[in-house]
Amino acid sequence: MSIDGTAAYDGLTGLPPLVGRAVEVARQAGFGPSCRPEQGRLLYALASGAEMIGETGTGCGVGLAWLASGARPGARLVSVERDPRRAALAAQVFLGHPQVSVIRGDWREIHRDGPYDLLVLDGGGQGKSGEEPADPHRLLGPGGTLVVDDLTPARHWPPRFDGAVDRARMHWLGHPGLDAAELRLAPDLAAVVATRRFPETSGTADR
Repeated sequence: MSIDGTAAYDGLTGLPPLVGRAVEVARQAGFGPSCRPEQGRLLYALASGAEMIGETGTGCGVGLAWLASGARPGARLVSVERDPRRAALAAQVFLGHPQVSVIRGDWREIHRDGPYDLLVLDGGGQGKSGEEPADPHRLLGPGGTLVVDDLTPARHWPPRFDGAVDRARMHWLGHPGLDAAELRLAPDLAAVVATRRFPETSGTADR
């Protein structure tokens, strides 16, 4: 989510119909921090390669609408939103789309449907950082993709936030189970995109 994400759609045309619907719901609800168009286009592209897609922090469903619009036929999408009103509004956006589920609850509810081919950690930092960040080994299958969004582009190394080393970003960029890179989506917007490493060949199945 981005602070002024909903406003970033003002005047935009040619959006996927489901995205347009979610943006209008966000506007009517007075919800500002939706997924920005630049981030949405990244999600749209990544969704096409996934069968099972998860998201934390649904908001009013704008990011989820980008994912659903880009997903292949037969893909399943699950998103978790802790605010009951926003969860209800997002669920209305996806009426008639049985492949999409919006769950009301803490971000940890995303565990119930994993592992995922694509997981988007959104929603004001939930699962992105803190004492209990999301575990990619539990939530992603081998080769699965993780997206951590709504970052300010790094201009120094190590990356800094509010004058200190950005520990959350360093956690993902340096995670031993991931191959990760920061992608600049706009002059003021970046995302970390990471792939879970395949287990070393050892004659045993990954669990």
